[in-house]
Amino acid sequence: MTATATTKQFISSGQILEHWQGHRNLTRRVIEVFPEKELFEFSIGGMRPFAKLAVELISIGGPGTKGIVENQIEAYDEEKFNPKTKEELLKRWDEETETINRYFAQISEERFQENFNLFGQYEFPVYQNILYFIDNEVHHRGQGYTYLRALGIEPPFFWERFPVM
Repeated sequence: MTATATTKQFISSGQILEHWQGHRNLTRRVIEVFPEKELFEFSIGGMRPFAKLAVELISIGGPGTKGIVENQIEAYDEEKFNPKTKEELLKRWDEETETINRYFAQISEERFQENFNLFGQYEFPVYQNILYFIDNEVHHRGQGYTYLRALGIEPPFFWERFPVM
């Protein structure tokens, strides 16, 4: 038998975006569950409050995706956005979700394999940068779950990443 080298696509870019937006939907629900004061002040073991973690995610996903599409290497900056209310945080979350949708759709299949120096710090193929955005969000959402449990609040079920119909 002769082995034939073929490449079959495991997942489409649209499915990756859907997967990521499922995570973003769930993280948004975690933000919503937090009492406002604790969202901005509560922490455990010296970790940042969840609002700060959410600002980090806001400062990475939309700007990073836009940077990839526009081939612009700008330094990471989470100091630009300093929300004072949950409403302000959620509004920006939704705006960045739309930014991600708009720019992600412009990344060609070929471009996912190209290297990109994300924020001038992370020189990896585009697909690895996108996976980093998702992994980082899951990591920080886990911290939020820990905070909620410590506050005696039941977090959303982690498998319910899409709106319940």
